Amino acid sequence: MTTIDARLIQIDAATGEPCAGFGDAGIVDLKQGMGEVEEGFYFQTSAPTVADDLIVVGGWVWDNVKTGEPSGAVRAFSAVTGELAWAWDLGNPAITGAPPEGETYTPGTPNVWSTPAVDEELGLIYLPTGNATPDFFGAHRSEAAEEYSAAVVALDLATGKERWKFQTVHHDIWDYDVPSQPALYDVPDGDGGTIPALIQVTKRGQIFMLDRRDGNPIAEVEEKPVPQTGGVPEDFLSETQPYSVGMPAIGTEPFTEARMWGATPYDLLYCRIQFRKMRYEGEFTPPGTDMSLIMPGYYGGMNWGSASVDEGNSMLIVNDIRMPQFVQLIPQAEVESGAVSSDSHEGLATQTGTPYAAWKNGFFSPLQVPCHQPPYGTITGIDLKTREIAWQVPAGTLQDSGPLGLKTNLPIPVGMPSLGGPMTTAGGLTFYAGTQDYYLRAFDTFTGEELWKARLPVGAQATPMTYVSPESGRQFVVVSAGGARQSPDRGDYIVAYALPEAN
Repeated sequence: MTTIDARLIQIDAATGEPCAGFGDAGIVDLKQGMGEVEEGFYFQTSAPTVADDLIVVGGWVWDNVKTGEPSGAVRAFSAVTGELAWAWDLGNPAITGAPPEGETYTPGTPNVWSTPAVDEELGLIYLPTGNATPDFFGAHRSEAAEEYSAAVVALDLATGKERWKFQTVHHDIWDYDVPSQPALYDVPDGDGGTIPALIQVTKRGQIFMLDRRDGNPIAEVEEKPVPQTGGVPEDFLSETQPYSVGMPAIGTEPFTEARMWGATPYDLLYCRIQFRKMRYEGEFTPPGTDMSLIMPGYYGGMNWGSASVDEGNSMLIVNDIRMPQFVQLIPQAEVESGAVSSDSHEGLATQTGTPYAAWKNGFFSPLQVPCHQPPYGTITGIDLKTREIAWQVPAGTLQDSGPLGLKTNLPIPVGMPSLGGPMTTAGGLTFYAGTQDYYLRAFDTFTGEELWKARLPVGAQATPMTYVSPESGRQFVVVSAGGARQSPDRGDYIVAYALPEAN
């Protein structure tokens, strides 16, 4: 496991005792080679990836505070001894292990805070990358950072050497880092065989299907022109961005005033007025010194829960968030002296080291209700044989949320923002728990019909897992419930369900 003070710890699964032969009495300090690390600026937010006797870890850096934050280097350690096996430092490919004496891994490079995927047969590990900090200004970024941000990068699992990369956003200044673990699936080639595929969902609502041997698109990708006006003169824009036209896009319908919505007529009026004040030219509206709208927002689209594939039935299941955000760049001279960044994704981001701070937040009414029509999150089934949407349902109800953070206790299925991924089983069920209401649900994988639900003590942001007991042969579904993201209700629960023993 990893910790929020950047340690890698190995314990004996049977006793819970630290493994004495691993690292220093069971612990590896992950700050080694990172140079100066201010408290809270670097740690691991995802579980370690274990494959071929290696433990692979990336790390999260505090978004949007300043340039030159800790490195995004990815490292592999021996699962037996904890010794460093290899390092991938995209800013200095010559460093393949620990940095030379007196040096560090390259600071400020795109990080890998989410979860890699591994194909042990091909000997490849696939890294979803973030951005070089800060998120909303990029003129200072290095050539390497420009090439590797918001991408999927394949490394040789044994050596850490790069094999291929595919970028999902060029010159990302919208916080569109790749948040999800890639899904690996063998796609029929039309001639009776299969192509080893990698399916990458994104915050943009785009779903990229790549050949996981070389990174070439299996589903067509087209470079399309995007807005070029309204940004700041010190930065630049990519003229085009990649669109996965061979796969469905989820939640990417253009924003219009007609889509404004409110819990009351006053909310609706406020939202329409605010929308008219904002600059919005569609996807990739550039951030500027006025207030611009980002849709899909930087929460997603699809976020870190990733997707699930029912391999036997060629169904892809994804959940998404439909929550736009606004952003406004503020010249540093206008930022109050001594100001500090607030939450990474809301309020003021100082972006120290660039000409502009960033003010950003969700597009809400005074009642803290989203300014646009629901749904605010859905669960979607995609037929991988036809590459078309088979069904789509709202993700959860208003039961445990509402205006001003108050619970409505109304089980109205409006579809709320969802975090945490789906899990499919060979029996044609999809389990999901990442809703704003406190339930684990089972859906029909082929139709989206809700077949079962169970009340959780608090909300969950976790992806369910399943296993079969070797003793009883009974199948269990387990979920970690720690609290839904926007809810004050918190807990520390592991909850398991199973069919009755008679079944």
